[in-house]
Amino acid sequence: MTKVKTAAQAVSLIKNGATIAVNSSSGLLCPDAVLEALGQRFAAEGAPGQLTTIHPICAGDMFGTKGVDHIAYPGMIRRIIGGSYPSGPTNAAPPLIWQRILGENLAAYNVPSGIIFDMLREGAACRPGVLTKVGIDTFADPRLEGCAMNETARQQPIVKTMQFEGEEWLYFSALKPDVAIIRASTADEKGNLTFEQEGATLGAMEMALAAHNNGGLVIAQVRRVAAQGTLKPHNVKVPGILVDVVVEAPEQLQTTATFYDPAISGEIFRPLSSFELPAFGPAKVMARRVAQDLQKGWAVNIGFGISANVPRILLEEGQHGAVTWVIEQGAVGGVPLLDFKFGCASNAEAFVASPHQFSYFQAGGFDCSLLSFLEIGQDGSVNVSRLAATPHRTAGAGGFVDITSRAKRIIFSGNFNAGAKMHIENGQLVIDKEGKIAKIVPQVSQVSFSGRKAAQTGQDITYVTERCVMKLLDGKLTVTEIAPGIDLQRDIIAQASGTLHVAPKLKTMDAALFHDGPMSLKL
Repeated sequence: MTKVKTAAQAVSLIKNGATIAVNSSSGLLCPDAVLEALGQRFAAEGAPGQLTTIHPICAGDMFGTKGVDHIAYPGMIRRIIGGSYPSGPTNAAPPLIWQRILGENLAAYNVPSGIIFDMLREGAACRPGVLTKVGIDTFADPRLEGCAMNETARQQPIVKTMQFEGEEWLYFSALKPDVAIIRASTADEKGNLTFEQEGATLGAMEMALAAHNNGGLVIAQVRRVAAQGTLKPHNVKVPGILVDVVVEAPEQLQTTATFYDPAISGEIFRPLSSFELPAFGPAKVMARRVAQDLQKGWAVNIGFGISANVPRILLEEGQHGAVTWVIEQGAVGGVPLLDFKFGCASNAEAFVASPHQFSYFQAGGFDCSLLSFLEIGQDGSVNVSRLAATPHRTAGAGGFVDITSRAKRIIFSGNFNAGAKMHIENGQLVIDKEGKIAKIVPQVSQVSFSGRKAAQTGQDITYVTERCVMKLLDGKLTVTEIAPGIDLQRDIIAQASGTLHVAPKLKTMDAALFHDGPMSLKL
């Protein structure tokens, strides 16, 4: 009997009150056709309702892949556990899921992505849950917010502290989904899945195991169906014994706003000359300054924002390949992509399953992480996950907490304040108009990264802005370098609402950073 069904037939098997795990990262691997059919069924029948949905990395975006918004009808979801959520510009209407969250229509949690994958793996193995130190002293800690995104969630705690063998841990119960909705490139008639046209596998295998081993249903959306026995066994990433239903969706996007790019899936390699280099300006100065701290041979994690341009700085400087980039979606090596394609890489050396990548991150197995910030507290803490006034502008923490928990070195980068206008002239930074919102604050509004814990554990933390470089020294946020043309008191101290310390030997940032053209970077 064939496992191939229409999307409508597949979702007709899902029951009221089911717990559903979805494998995606924005548009990457998002099983959008199945989610759309699920939403259409609810609109027509009022069922299935009262669902719990699990998204280690967000399902969908605001740029053509609706994802979780397909199923964000009032009454359809009662609880959502997400590492990240669809996000978009302030001037756009919030995604429907954010409207449900802010309207207290469901209980919403922002759990670090790696921990969600851990919870699914524990559920797959029929173990009770996850003991972890990831998230201690951050918003994931129940003594702060306990991952709750709204009041409804605060009434239903998802995490607690525990003592085990004389140490303090966070404990999350295992997740045991009734349904896993995953996506691949090809399925054969037995349901074996290959991912040859995808930029990752994410947690497809882990989700399928968690649902199957707990008597659940596994639905796989694919671009095409092949004859039984025609797929090479080494290419099969999820075996058909775990897959119940296959849904063919020939028009599925490869990733956000991208139908298909063979360099993302590693089927071809792009010439290095085809990658656009960043335009000269303050943002490029910051990316260059970050690059100066890297060392040849390092494995370096990279996040969204200024950091995402650092690989292109190395390209311009003839240093491509001197470090190996690693991203949470699973790509190792190559050139991480920007904007809509962030989370993918061209010319990757390998694709690692996200749960394995997060184990690598959580243990601090890499050399350095390059990340962004929304706010920096005077104790060195960082908020990257919540803007109180416009929460839908931020996607939540994603893998940020997993990555930073034990990282040996972290370089945060971003503008010193919000809204400043500036330019570079004759090798100096010129502030044309100051921003109105301070980003250096007495206390961050949400602790995504704990400066206090970093100081205790001896992490090497640097903060790069367009006008200065700061370090976390003896638990204090300390200015160590200043841009040429910048006045310490007027442009830095007076523009911070939190207390800043100044290093006894304050340096001027390298003059080469502030001139156009290659800067002869040596790692």
